[in-house]
Amino acid sequence: MDYLEIEGGAELSGTVRIGGAKNAALPVIAATILSDRPVELENLPDVVDIRTLLKLLERLGAKVEHRGNEALIDCGPLSSTRAVYEIVAQMRASILVLGPLLGRFGECEVSLPGGCAIGQRPIDLHLKALENMGARIEIKGGYVHAIAPEEGLHGATIVFDKISVGATENTLMAAAMAHGTTTIVNAAREPEITQLCEMLVSGGISIEGIGTGRLTVTGNGGNPLHFSKPIRIIPDRIEAGTYLAAGAITYSRITLENIEVEHLQSILDKLESMGCTFEISEGKLTFIPPTGRLREVNIVTAEYPGFPTDMQAQLMAVATMAAGESLIEERLFENRFMHVSELNRLGADIWLKGNVAAVRPVEKLYGADVMATDLRASSALVLAALAAEGTSRIRRIYHLDRGYEDLEGKLAALGATIRRRKSK
Repeated sequence: MDYLEIEGGAELSGTVRIGGAKNAALPVIAATILSDRPVELENLPDVVDIRTLLKLLERLGAKVEHRGNEALIDCGPLSSTRAVYEIVAQMRASILVLGPLLGRFGECEVSLPGGCAIGQRPIDLHLKALENMGARIEIKGGYVHAIAPEEGLHGATIVFDKISVGATENTLMAAAMAHGTTTIVNAAREPEITQLCEMLVSGGISIEGIGTGRLTVTGNGGNPLHFSKPIRIIPDRIEAGTYLAAGAITYSRITLENIEVEHLQSILDKLESMGCTFEISEGKLTFIPPTGRLREVNIVTAEYPGFPTDMQAQLMAVATMAAGESLIEERLFENRFMHVSELNRLGADIWLKGNVAAVRPVEKLYGADVMATDLRASSALVLAALAAEGTSRIRRIYHLDRGYEDLEGKLAALGATIRRRKSK
């Protein structure tokens, strides 16, 4: 099993190009099921989660040509509507095939999902939305079996009890194929949702309220969508935020290319409150560390446009270098502090009480062997290791490979001493 070996203490400098957003690419890939013609995708991140979902489409009968950051997906010959456990269990986002399969074919079986162990993420909101649109749902043998009415799904008003990105995406894709109008109330507003909406619009679907918490979708009655132009995946705001955190924790000036500054605003606000500054131009941002020590920060995770839970671990790592005590409250996932004990192994002083972490200042972090528990926890450990004195070895980095394209290569190009090694 691979691990990362990092010699801390190096100052970073240079430019890093941010890749396509994994969390935008996954629903876009799922939405290709809605078409019976080839769909061209650009700026895909070359990460394990993308390859896993493409493999799932191939298992369903789609023809997939995948070349690094591009893919041509033809779901015309799709011959199966059963998404099997062996693949779905590897990645929670595989549940996103449920809506489009049901919408296009009227029936499907999708294994209950797996993914990072960061807390309970039930799919009840997904299923209730589809039931409101007329589907009959049965869960049996670890599979969701969904059947649409003979005449197809119908429009409905769907009010989510809480904001859910995945449920919003599944509902959007099902609504695109339904008869009539579907209104989604309390919809997620993430940039990744906006990209999916814009893709559906390019396929001929009418959607009102894009970028807001109320989406109104006029379905096309079950006719396959046609996407005549390539769909280019938006830049990854979480990857960008992770490199900004790398600049902060090492007090280094670095430049990011291929970004959407608007998508990063909540992250920039917190880094600015810690004393960091930025030079911003079209599609580019230069991070400038403070001249003195970083200031403490208070963070509460929230749905977009609030501070993203996917950046909580990385900013916690940065907060270990601050001059005062920082407070970080995790409101979205109840089990997303598993990186705390590993950061403490590196010399951090972090205390937990419920869903709040108190990050107390330390003079130094020290290299140690640590173990990643999920995707974003992995990147937090990499960041801490960059700032630590001595050598760190980060194990279980298959989590990193799920969501970061060539993280060690990009960090090495910035001047980090980082190597991927194999356990003996």
